[in-house]
Amino acid sequence: MNIAKNSDFTFSRRDFLKTGGALMVAFGLRPIGNAFAQHAGVLAEGTELDSWIAVHADNTARIYFGRAEFGQGTVTGMLQIAAEELDLEMRQVSAVPLDTKVTRDQGNQVSSSSIEQAGPHLRAAAAEARQALLQMAAARLGVAQSDLRVSSGVVSIAAQPGRSVTYGELIGDKRFNIKVTGKAPLKPRSEYKVVGTRVPRLDIPAKMNGSYEYIQHVRLPGMLHARVVRPRGQGALGAGAKIASVDESSIAGIPGARVVRKGDFLGVVAPNEWHAVKAAAQLKVAWEIPSALPGDDRVYDAIRASKTTDRTILEEGDVGQAMSRAVHTVSGTFKSPYESHATFAPNCALADVRPDAALVICSTQNLYPTRNLLAKALLMSPERIQVRYAEGAGTFGHSCYDDVAQSAAILSQLAGQPVRLQFMRHDEFGWDNYGPAHVAEVRAGADANGKIVAYEYRGWAHGWAAVETATELAHNMKVPESVVRVVNKFNAGAMYDIPNRRLINHAVSGLGGFLKGSPLRSPMDVSLSFASEQVIDELAWLSKMDPVAFRKLNVSNPRWRGVLDAVAQASKWKPRVAASQSKRGQILTGRGVALGTHYVSFGAAAAEIQVNRKTGQVRVTHLYGALDAGLLVNPASVEQQIEGMLIQAASFLLMEELRFNQTQVTSLDWNSYPILRMAESPRVTAIAISRPEERSTGAGEEIVGAAGAAIANAFFDATGVRLRQRPFTPERVLGSLAAG
Repeated sequence: MNIAKNSDFTFSRRDFLKTGGALMVAFGLRPIGNAFAQHAGVLAEGTELDSWIAVHADNTARIYFGRAEFGQGTVTGMLQIAAEELDLEMRQVSAVPLDTKVTRDQGNQVSSSSIEQAGPHLRAAAAEARQALLQMAAARLGVAQSDLRVSSGVVSIAAQPGRSVTYGELIGDKRFNIKVTGKAPLKPRSEYKVVGTRVPRLDIPAKMNGSYEYIQHVRLPGMLHARVVRPRGQGALGAGAKIASVDESSIAGIPGARVVRKGDFLGVVAPNEWHAVKAAAQLKVAWEIPSALPGDDRVYDAIRASKTTDRTILEEGDVGQAMSRAVHTVSGTFKSPYESHATFAPNCALADVRPDAALVICSTQNLYPTRNLLAKALLMSPERIQVRYAEGAGTFGHSCYDDVAQSAAILSQLAGQPVRLQFMRHDEFGWDNYGPAHVAEVRAGADANGKIVAYEYRGWAHGWAAVETATELAHNMKVPESVVRVVNKFNAGAMYDIPNRRLINHAVSGLGGFLKGSPLRSPMDVSLSFASEQVIDELAWLSKMDPVAFRKLNVSNPRWRGVLDAVAQASKWKPRVAASQSKRGQILTGRGVALGTHYVSFGAAAAEIQVNRKTGQVRVTHLYGALDAGLLVNPASVEQQIEGMLIQAASFLLMEELRFNQTQVTSLDWNSYPILRMAESPRVTAIAISRPEERSTGAGEEIVGAAGAAIANAFFDATGVRLRQRPFTPERVLGSLAAG
């Protein structure tokens, strides 16, 4: 179905199912609660089921699930799960596009949770469907169900292969509703033929030949083009941007262009996109923006001096007493900057808002929560709003996709016509939801034998903004802030056998003095690992031990040891104490290693770098990443994710830092917010460790932090100097070398 050609948003799930015969299988979802504390594949036995699987007369199946393609291979992986349990081939299954009128809510698509959390639901539904079909086949063929075999959707009698019936012949062109029993047997993993194989991603061919339809390509009949009009760069969170005056006559000469405004939300619409762009640039607006920010040069002092809400995340043993007995002790303060999502293409959305109903087409990680937020923006019941998903540029976190969706909806409501809105580059950079800046104070101690005896991590950062800019400006809404537990107990020393550990979260209020914050890939873990793993590495140095050997001495978990061994082997690691090689010459070389995770998987990285002591340039020459994410549904997709994580980590460590003054953000393009370019990217070696006996866990975020920390540790190995603030710009490198 081409969503670009259909603007009728009264299309329901019932109407969708009328388009073809189907076996409908579904099941209720028990509330997940803490997504990281419980397995999400539990079924609510006996519940009525929404549709998950439609089996058609041609022996193909349409699969319904609530997770989208974000460029990570999610759709391919989910279809592998369904095909495996149904005993179908990949060519026989296809995914239904996400739509709140058609597909089920499977929760937020965050924290690399699609395969881990949504996969078990789909696996159970497919097993239930297969069991129902086998029961039908047994009745049709007059044999016991145990006598049947299935291959490619063809059910045959084991002893009489010539007698068979297809799934399509059993149920095609019919609807069949069942309840989940919770007892449908899952296929033994030893019999897997599809899951665990390197199935090529289904979305790649169209993306390579240019025929893939991204959100930027979608059109609606009779639509206007739009642009938002905002100051070039946001100010402090909650301070908003007040319109002092607007001169609408300043765009009078642009054909069809007109101003639309609600409160301090301002935009322009025009039949022609270039005219909309021109009108947004030409419109004369005076803004009131208070000077409430500390500026990027004083942000860490401001964070550290702020009033905080303190919480002890973890307290094990007696850290103070253990530190007093330690032979080697390390402490340090580490600083990580605000970072932008920096999407390759600015976000885009389309909306057709009428008095009694609305259609919004957008990219979002959270289809149903997005509908609820749109309801608040439009002052409309959520049930009257239809949200369709269309893929945009890779974003890895909460970028401006919800802001652009709400903006498009408000513009359409005000203009009385369908609207297509695409942000400009300065909108995307200047009004992003940034990964927050972070200050960490870490200390740790080891005994004479190199065993870590004490560890303490204190982290300062503010939380996430809970209202998008569009709704804030349109409704003069106060911006609530979600309190975020910055210190992640899974990633702050948890991989090591430390008897005394204390983790303290210092939650800073972001309102009135800092920027808008939101999750960015592996939220806060790059900052945590940057601090934590440098302290661990320094303990190894004080203990006169090789960094890998020191970690192995302090790690008993076989899965952590497995990823550590994997990167050591891949990088041909030769044991020696860090920073023990010659520091002569202009180009210094170094290597580093680190462990890290996000919540559930096991990651390790090794880095090889060069430091030009004359120019201050740091070049990452090779990164190795190992990831243990349990059962790998598609090892190739996991390897691709590792490669992307390694390169993004290098970009974070070497270049990415948001700039802002006391009034507003000044990083508005690729020059003022540089990222790693292709020519600067390191060689990467991805190691995906498969453990078929374990459940599948996250594979999209789990080693970004480890890779960044490995680069930092490699810098110490090369120079003998610790850099405790990132990114490693030439100025910082030269300053540290001079001071060190």
